[in-house]
Amino acid sequence: MNIKAMKAKILILFVIAVITNSCNKSKYTDKPQLFFKSVNTSVLNPNQVLTFNIEFTDAQGDVQDTLWVQKVTKNCKKSDFVSGYRIPAFPQTKNLKGVFEVSLGYGFNLGYPSMQEPACNNQNDTCVFKFWAKDLAGNKSDTLSGPTIIIVHR
Repeated sequence: MNIKAMKAKILILFVIAVITNSCNKSKYTDKPQLFFKSVNTSVLNPNQVLTFNIEFTDAQGDVQDTLWVQKVTKNCKKSDFVSGYRIPAFPQTKNLKGVFEVSLGYGFNLGYPSMQEPACNNQNDTCVFKFWAKDLAGNKSDTLSGPTIIIVHR
């Protein structure tokens, strides 16, 4: 095999390696990213807890500021709310991935932040919960919407 053919093969392998490596770039960004994983129920009765599991990623690992939760009710705007929850401090690592477990109680003394009962005309709330996070650098995630939840009136 001559030197020119060898150099050409090495160059081709180098180009393929660079292209392959550039296609596998990290999906992590400085702005936190949220992904819906699961919710424990689609119909919430009195004295039950609603729990969302939301996966997050963050390139800087500083998603330790605030997680916002918004309830948007389709049939009764008086039932809407927005609440911010401090995210506990933890060691920062690059390309951080984890899961937020967000639990809201529908009733008293359930040990979780509580929701009010539906506020309009003694009817159930049909709602969607939205989530977004802010990291220590002030970067905000896009808003994530969960599935439709029915909150049963007492």
